[in-house]
Amino acid sequence: MNAPASSPLTYPWDRQTPATGDMLSLFAGLHWVRMPMPFALNHINLWVLEDELDSTPTWMVVDAGVATETIRSAWQTLWRAPLAARPLGRMLVTHMHPDHVGNAQWLIERYSAQGAPARLWMSQSDYQGARLALQSTTGFGGERAAAHFQAHGLSSPEDLAKVRARGDYFSSLVPEMPLAYRRLMDGMTLRIGTRDWRCIAGYGHSPEHIALFCEQDGLLISGDMLLPTISTNVSVTDLEPEGDALGLFLASIERMRDLPADTLALPSHGLPFRGIHARIDQLHAHHAERLAEVEAACRAKPSTAAEMLPVLFHRQLDLHQTTFAMGEAVAHLNHLWHQGVLRREQDASGVWRYGTH
Repeated sequence: MNAPASSPLTYPWDRQTPATGDMLSLFAGLHWVRMPMPFALNHINLWVLEDELDSTPTWMVVDAGVATETIRSAWQTLWRAPLAARPLGRMLVTHMHPDHVGNAQWLIERYSAQGAPARLWMSQSDYQGARLALQSTTGFGGERAAAHFQAHGLSSPEDLAKVRARGDYFSSLVPEMPLAYRRLMDGMTLRIGTRDWRCIAGYGHSPEHIALFCEQDGLLISGDMLLPTISTNVSVTDLEPEGDALGLFLASIERMRDLPADTLALPSHGLPFRGIHARIDQLHAHHAERLAEVEAACRAKPSTAAEMLPVLFHRQLDLHQTTFAMGEAVAHLNHLWHQGVLRREQDASGVWRYGTH
């Protein structure tokens, strides 16, 4: 979802972004790093915070990027300078998706102080989810994912074969996970450098996404929960096929309305922005519009998630995008089903169709 041209969002640094392998200092002790990604969503924002552990100056890195040679090379450039003066003291990961956790163990192994390995900080649900994803296929590849999508109307043998072949999707982007971690929980406060940050758990995009709010300076490291110009992927996967991911996501962003209106959001994708209340309104409106379109299509005739793809996405999708789009389509259908707006029935071939009562 693109924010409208007349969007009330403002961008304090305009279109300025840090170059790959460099960082942009936004405030004292808080720096912005931007890494390229090999997807349609072609970048991720990472945050480096000045920290202190046992009276020793260290860095806390928030999110790690996908485990690609390009991103690892950029981290190496950063640690030659300007990060060379301090070791990595803590590695905080907002959630389990590969672009956030991919290099966590690599950074810990390479840039921790001698004899004092940095600890991973992460929610329990997302840590365990990432560990599970390394051991078995979850969500967007492998036999179970293909069966899940097939049960929701994806019928192309070629597409299903490609989904089955993506059984190593997660492990190809996240080669390994730290074997120990420090648990982040909703409401807990972290002292990072000179600032206190409150953890805000969010649901629907990942099992237990953690955003960080600093009341002192009005800063929100929003991760993927609030993005300025695109809507976060909210999917139902084979792990929780009856889940209401969209309902969880909408409730989670509504909780963020309690934050001050002038909060500066530091998102994982896009540009730092002010106007979080307006963005929450835009996201609610976007999903309400999509839900209305899905409901209308299902009122016209009982439909599968695959049949909702041209309703929800008005562009050609590659396989990578199709898997995420299928998850989103099921999320919208399941939300209407959980609300009692639609009913669903499984036909003789095992495919779910959603229609009206």
